[in-house]
Amino acid sequence: MAQKKAHEVDGWLRRPDPAVRIVLFYGPDRGLVSERARAFAGSTGLPLDDPFSVIKLDASDLDQQPGRLVDEARTVPMFAERRLIWVRNAGAQKGLVDEIRLLIAEPSRDAVVLVEAGDLKKGAALRASVEGGEAAMALPCYADETRSLDALIDEEMRKAGLTITLEARQLLKRSLGGDRMASRGEIEKLALYAFGQTSIGMEDVVASTGDAAALSVDELVDAVLEGRTDDLDSIYSRIALAGNQVFAVLSAMIRQFQLLHLLRSGMAEGGQSAAAAVAGARPPVFFARRRSVESALKRWDANALVHILARLQSAVLLTRRQPDLAVSSTRQMLLGIALDGGLPRRRSE
Repeated sequence: MAQKKAHEVDGWLRRPDPAVRIVLFYGPDRGLVSERARAFAGSTGLPLDDPFSVIKLDASDLDQQPGRLVDEARTVPMFAERRLIWVRNAGAQKGLVDEIRLLIAEPSRDAVVLVEAGDLKKGAALRASVEGGEAAMALPCYADETRSLDALIDEEMRKAGLTITLEARQLLKRSLGGDRMASRGEIEKLALYAFGQTSIGMEDVVASTGDAAALSVDELVDAVLEGRTDDLDSIYSRIALAGNQVFAVLSAMIRQFQLLHLLRSGMAEGGQSAAAAVAGARPPVFFARRRSVESALKRWDANALVHILARLQSAVLLTRRQPDLAVSSTRQMLLGIALDGGLPRRRSE
């Protein structure tokens, strides 16, 4: 099969097979698709701004110009050894698929066809055609995972001559990963913000990425988990005055207590300690918050967590039915949970 797994794509790009004449990049991360396509185009050695050597087409136009792709691929280059035919925004266009099949059956000796597509399901005509071709290669591009995000951060830090603390890295990764180009842009913006420094800390990430609101909500969650009612009240007041929606607070609380319930169930089934459960959590718990989560796992048993989740869901319903009471009712509910966490209870660890 002429395809690679997601984690093999970067390795293939470092040493592209010169026998391949059709390369398809596809996936939901359009930024990553575009970035990798540009990297492959650069590896051909052709001047990308030369319209005689690099022909850029939109897939939608090919349906209006039947045979255009094949004609371009069959054209003998005048000023280079070969040409690059670069097709963007590919998907389910039947005309494009038909022409790709023709070029797979009879590969061009004078051109390489590069295709950028969106998320193609297994069995989609374009993807299946390329995967079945001898001189073709299908390369999936999925949203960055933790390992590839770390590599992206390291790459940009090296370019800027900067280092980044572990806590700052963890915080930065929370705002990355949906789209490679957007992620790279955020890291470049952070590096520019830290120009003249040698190291990046958490305060730099907050200032650069605009994640202050999310950080405040995390502070509120931790205050609830640790039973710090005074801090809870002041943080909640700050969030409310900033105009943040109560629903965002409740959503963060629900996600946190769902995670606690999942970890608590794992502790009961596997005999794990709270520290081991947190260390093995997926997605990983943010480094600076591990102690709060461990403390919460010791404070509440599984039944208590189920009860808290029911209270949170009821609070969401109340804020929808009586939005004028949302701020005050949510404050009272969170204070109640924080106080309840401080009460002694039997624990099933």
